[in-house]
Amino acid sequence: MEERDIFDIFGDEFENHSTKKKRRMEDVEEQIITDNESRARDLLNQLEKAVAEIEDDEAEEPEIVESEIVEISNEISVREEPKNDENINFGKTFREIPRVQILSLPAVGCTHQVAVPPNHTYVPPERRISQDALKFPFPLDGFQQEAIACVEDGQSVLVSAHTSSGKTVVALYAISLAFRERQRVILRSMLYRGSELLREVGWVIFDEIHYMRDKERGVVWEESIILLPDNVRYIFLSATIPNASQFAEWITFLHKQNCHVISTEFRPVPLQHYIYPAGGDGIYLVLNKDDEFMENCFHRAMKTIDKGTSLTSADMRGRKGGVVQTGSALHKLIRLIMEKNLSPVIVFSFSRKECEVQAMEISSLDLTDSREKFLIQDIFHNAIALLSEEDRKLPQIESLLPILRNGIGIHHSGLLPIIKEALFATETFSMGLNMPAKTVLFTAVRKFDGKVHRWLSSGEYIQMSGRAGRRGLDLRGVVILMLESSIGADVAKNIIKGEADPLNSEFRLTYNMVLNLFRVEGINPEFMLERSFFQFQKYSTMPALYEKAEKIRIEVENLIVPKENKLLEYWNVKKDIECLQEKMLAYISKPNYIAPFLMPGRLLHIRTQRDVFGWGVLINFRRLYCRRRNLEVNPEFVVDVLLPVSPASYTGRGDIECLRPAVPGQKAKIETVPILLHCISKISSIRVRYPHDLRSDDSRNSVLNTLTEVKRRFPESKGGIPLLDPIADMNINDEKFIEMHNQVQLLKTSIDEMDITKDPLFKDYLEKFEEKQQLLNKLTEANENLRNTRNLIHLDELHRRKRVLRALGYANKQDVITLKGRVACEISVADELLLTEMLFEGVFNELSTEKCASLLSCFVCQEKVESAELPPEFRDLLNSLHKIAKRIAQATLEANLEIDETDYLQSFKPYMMQVVHAWCLGESFFKITGMTTIFEGSIIRCIRRLEELLREMASAARAMGNEDLETKFNDACSCMKRDIIFAATSLIAMIANKLI
Repeated sequence: MEERDIFDIFGDEFENHSTKKKRRMEDVEEQIITDNESRARDLLNQLEKAVAEIEDDEAEEPEIVESEIVEISNEISVREEPKNDENINFGKTFREIPRVQILSLPAVGCTHQVAVPPNHTYVPPERRISQDALKFPFPLDGFQQEAIACVEDGQSVLVSAHTSSGKTVVALYAISLAFRERQRVILRSMLYRGSELLREVGWVIFDEIHYMRDKERGVVWEESIILLPDNVRYIFLSATIPNASQFAEWITFLHKQNCHVISTEFRPVPLQHYIYPAGGDGIYLVLNKDDEFMENCFHRAMKTIDKGTSLTSADMRGRKGGVVQTGSALHKLIRLIMEKNLSPVIVFSFSRKECEVQAMEISSLDLTDSREKFLIQDIFHNAIALLSEEDRKLPQIESLLPILRNGIGIHHSGLLPIIKEALFATETFSMGLNMPAKTVLFTAVRKFDGKVHRWLSSGEYIQMSGRAGRRGLDLRGVVILMLESSIGADVAKNIIKGEADPLNSEFRLTYNMVLNLFRVEGINPEFMLERSFFQFQKYSTMPALYEKAEKIRIEVENLIVPKENKLLEYWNVKKDIECLQEKMLAYISKPNYIAPFLMPGRLLHIRTQRDVFGWGVLINFRRLYCRRRNLEVNPEFVVDVLLPVSPASYTGRGDIECLRPAVPGQKAKIETVPILLHCISKISSIRVRYPHDLRSDDSRNSVLNTLTEVKRRFPESKGGIPLLDPIADMNINDEKFIEMHNQVQLLKTSIDEMDITKDPLFKDYLEKFEEKQQLLNKLTEANENLRNTRNLIHLDELHRRKRVLRALGYANKQDVITLKGRVACEISVADELLLTEMLFEGVFNELSTEKCASLLSCFVCQEKVESAELPPEFRDLLNSLHKIAKRIAQATLEANLEIDETDYLQSFKPYMMQVVHAWCLGESFFKITGMTTIFEGSIIRCIRRLEELLREMASAARAMGNEDLETKFNDACSCMKRDIIFAATSLIAMIANKLI
């Protein structure tokens, strides 16, 4: 569903929205006096009375004025916000929190809750079995019966159950019910328009509602839920919503209707979870069907890894991802799975390249008999019969048949759509494709998420492992985690036995949304903000935040500190010293000062922004050259430090961001960790000896013992481990540094002269004072959290976006959109502002049809490849795009919105320009795939997305009255829609042939 479609539907629904309500509320709002808190409280009471009168007058109308209540209450809160945190009356802000009742209902085999609007009396749904809209050829589970009863009663329901448990039954029943009642059903992302059609809609079905937490697509789901009218009923299906009741509360708050939550932890086929240590002889059960973590088996598996394939950090730095080792281990494991009759199996990898490589590595395994080979070949040839002779010779198609014949398939986003029949799969497979197997295998427990390498989250693991076990076929499903290096028991337990990821809002503002809301009378962007799930979640945390702040405030009041004023004086001087020392450390860590002292064996104190690791032993230091965006080459120094770390956090990689310090009392694991200079907080004058060969555990543990002995000889109570003097030893003679050094000495002298430091109970007093300061800091933080929660989220961003729109001429000061604004409303696939500016600048006027499509491909290409330099004709097109983009970036910066101009320009990727140009000129798909290293499936996805953008551009040209440009964009659509890129899938083709 596109944003434009949403606003086409809802445009007429709010044209005369609550005119009477607004007049009466405005009368109250005008009386607000900003500097009188008691008066404001009286006005709030008046407001509540006015709302009550309105609700009495409009008892039969479905719309309730909750949004206006929140808006005016917010206005009062902002106007009277006191300057002193301790005087804030946060209790009154609870008037703004939506009050929804949550009732628990009796149910068999599941949990049944219902969110009920305020002041509504709940009537349980009747089980009208005699009026079944759809008969199922199998007995329904308890959660299915509960959900269908709610649907029969015309009430919204959210069904949260494990993968393959049968949630779709509820959606099918609602569709059949809609047919019986002569209503319409909107299913998933079907496009729909017009308020006339909407009035006939009975049900909206959101399958896999956890997509709402997707950063890119989630906002469209959230917009549609907000803007749908109250008479529509909803069915939400998801395998993984731990905060389902909170989501139901939001639906009830939005649409003033009951929303049921039917959830079950029951698995039709129980799962058993195993670990396979790479190079081992078997698999180890670590989580049984009763959900018990088997500690003994886990440690036995880790010992197998430690004996055979455990790697040091130095070994890890020399490896390129471990595919070579995985191959032989995977081959062995797949053969074991077949021998144990645990097939079919889905193998999850976390990159498209690795997915294909691993499938090819086991292609020598023959998993099918002659009859199955014949059937596979017959189906494959029937499928590709839709393609031209030349397209059948595509490398991806020719290479796939041999492994398919052997019973091995692959599935990832780069595959041609026509051949997506899967066994080997990336995680895209887990997001709703219905293909259960007996066994699921993970080839890794770490993944790159586009920013960092991290552990697989428990939610991702639950979603993918849920494919194991076929209902009615298997007594149990098997999940196998393949490990190449040992991991901590806590890490494994968090992945395998952790909770599902919560459904959190990814709501964000877009220019398209703001402009469309400007067009609709009775709704403004603030309306969307206050009704978003993001804002609702913030409001929902207020009671807990308030309770926390109150608890801390009481603790502060009850904590009496003797001689508090004198201690405060001491405390302030101490903070001044620490501030100066931080500035001095920036000098000390400069390479020209610190490098001469980075000798092997030197003790270094390591601290990151998040953690203090303490003392470690310097092993080596080296210089790296990093090319920055300004093309200058800047050296960075990296020191290798033997550092005690928490064993649970060690992953085989020396990444300081992933590591954690050893917990006191816990046996530390000492590993070589690369550290940047700014993480060095102290430099000791002590150097220690260490073994030349640090690969063995014994040699590294000997260094740990040496560190422990040094700390014992130089306890903190006697000044701690001696440090290098920055002036006498390191010869830092910078004037500013010496001045700061002298200031520190003077402040230390003043501390020594304070009477409070000579008090025999000084340490006891200071301990209480520090405790109180920590409580005061927590109280300030809690009050700040409350204030931020009370205020409308994203409001500042909205005001800044409005400034951008006004500066570029899309709307006036009264938020009335101009012609440019109406044109931008037609574009939602890509950057609406940049494309509109290009239209009005005439960038496309003199371009050929092919060049228009080529330039627009920069907006939809998501792949990043290393390619040759663009020919001049395409480079000039890209430069024209960048020129206008820079102007938009400048307007954005002037409105105080964050934007990185370089990142913004780089978001328009030119890697498909030549490919699209050739395709529009009539070149074959076989030929254009040879022009780039981009996966064939990604090429198809990009061109299909481009065709969608071209249709929007044609609509935008029509809105601005440019018929020639409209024709040009439509012609570009026509010349692209051919052959394999827009070929029907084999299933659709089969249905079409049957119909013919």
